[in-house]
Amino acid sequence: MNKKLPSSNDKKPMADSVDVHFLYEKSVQNVVHEIDFMRQIYLEKRGKNAKIYREDFCGTANSSCEWVKQGNDYFAIAVDNDKSVLEWALINRLNELSDHQKKRINLVEADVNNADTEKSDILAAYNFSYFVFKERKELINYFEKSFHALKKDGIFFLDLFGGPEAHQELEEETEHDDFTYIWSQSSFHPLTNHINCHISFDFPDGSSRKNVFSYDWRLWTAPEIKEILLEIGFKQVTFYWEQEDDEGNGNGEFLPNEKGEADLAWLAYIVAEK
Repeated sequence: MNKKLPSSNDKKPMADSVDVHFLYEKSVQNVVHEIDFMRQIYLEKRGKNAKIYREDFCGTANSSCEWVKQGNDYFAIAVDNDKSVLEWALINRLNELSDHQKKRINLVEADVNNADTEKSDILAAYNFSYFVFKERKELINYFEKSFHALKKDGIFFLDLFGGPEAHQELEEETEHDDFTYIWSQSSFHPLTNHINCHISFDFPDGSSRKNVFSYDWRLWTAPEIKEILLEIGFKQVTFYWEQEDDEGNGNGEFLPNEKGEADLAWLAYIVAEK
């Protein structure tokens, strides 16, 4: 069971008691949706169920833990180079699983470019984590390593954001029941597409945790990513564009789109078939 957030009635500030990894999962991730999306796409493309899942830049391995819950023949490989967050995952996520489920997750402490793992049906790098590669040769290298880490009919999943608002210095707040999630883009340089972003949290008692997670990225564009993926050998690259509700907000449904739309801010999944 997930740890509960501290109460605003506690004597010490809520910010001092909070588990920031738990807040990150609640604010940023929707692993049930992501796994359902990947599972359905793989079944549609390959006519069978994906069984082996590799999660790069896995952080708390939340997605991998959810993956193995599907059944006894589902296995996950969770790769991250941050020992502390993998230790958190072991204590707070894997310990929530049954003994048999735990045995089907392999936590790998390694750079994603150097991880020597079993080949997978699906490999995913979500939450824009691959933006850490700021030079084209670095991104090519990672995509090549990902290509070879997949089985011969494997599928590579990425996500991507963009639009004019992605090029702005801004701050956005999202209200949750017990805290406020704050996404800030503190700097953007249009000649390099380098962007600095931060995640902060505010709490009902007035306390806060500022810049808990910080990112020094390059904001890659859709054409750049597609061209590189095709150059290194992926046979088909498809963008799945987020649909809108009646008020023009993203509704969490993603459909294939060859051109995209001129939205101020947009989100898409990238599906690269080996």
